[in-house]
Amino acid sequence: MARRRWPAEWEEQDGVLLAWPHEDTDWAANLAAVEGTYRELIIAALGFQDVYLIVGSPSVKARAVEVLGRATQGLTGSLHWIELPYDDTWLRDSGPITVVEGARRIWLDFRFTGWGDKFEASLDDRIPEGLHALSCFSHLQRQRVDFALEGGAIETDGDGTLLSTWTCLKRRHPGKTRGEIERVLGDTLGIDRFLWLEHGELDGDDTDAHIDTLARFAARDRIVYQSCDRPNDPHYDGLQRMAQELQALTTRQRQPFELFPLPFAPPIVDSSGRRLAASYANFLIVNNAILMPGYDESTDLDAAEVLSTAFPDRDVVIVPCRSLIEQNGSLHCVTMQLPAGVVS
Repeated sequence: MARRRWPAEWEEQDGVLLAWPHEDTDWAANLAAVEGTYRELIIAALGFQDVYLIVGSPSVKARAVEVLGRATQGLTGSLHWIELPYDDTWLRDSGPITVVEGARRIWLDFRFTGWGDKFEASLDDRIPEGLHALSCFSHLQRQRVDFALEGGAIETDGDGTLLSTWTCLKRRHPGKTRGEIERVLGDTLGIDRFLWLEHGELDGDDTDAHIDTLARFAARDRIVYQSCDRPNDPHYDGLQRMAQELQALTTRQRQPFELFPLPFAPPIVDSSGRRLAASYANFLIVNNAILMPGYDESTDLDAAEVLSTAFPDRDVVIVPCRSLIEQNGSLHCVTMQLPAGVVS
């Protein structure tokens, strides 16, 4: 039997999956700004590959068509429409996670609980099942897993190594030991090596310290991470300790990782004064490019330079994401890559 493997995000993709925001989602109060962000994100992604866009109804599709206009035409990728109900648009956490076994592609359908029952998520929990019913995805095997897990909580190097925060997984499963959690992740994702971080959590992040806001693989021997060099910032101690943890980690070959610290944007707050989680680690890898969240701060260009160094063979495209962090997530959180072989 072929070994199960969870592909790294930098491997070849068939496309990227998104869901359009609408007035019945949590984006309602800031909808026009968020629609503008989605427009820029979709155009940027189509510059490199196909986009599969979920809409909740014909009227939502009509609105998306209106906002996108003719900007999606003449680009490298094609835009594909999918009609499916959803509670919200955080597909990194509610969408299917793809593993491979030889030539087979398997969709893992973990339980999505709205980040520990913080929000209603019954429709979002059925998104993988709804997608699997479509002809373009029906050739895949869908494996329902009775275990709460979000895609933003886990990172892989594509070679059996998982990087995650113990904070998140322990809060989702307070009754389970680390060994029990590792067995589930090992069996489902094909993981045999676990790198756990004990520190690092951002204000304005209600995911309980998802790894995709903190540290990301750039290659099997490289990690990009969110740093903080301002001693007066409340994040300073936690992110410094996380950096020390990363420095102590080694590759499968027992060599230190090459580390790339990302600058921390100046504090960004909403209208109530609440600090928002403006992480540059929440970037998306697509074919031949990195789509990086921008927050209209001077640190945007510094972060892009770091990512260009960490991914020297890819273009870095900044997508304005100030509107996304109003709802506690950013660019990576609203997307899910579809690895090669997923689309029939």
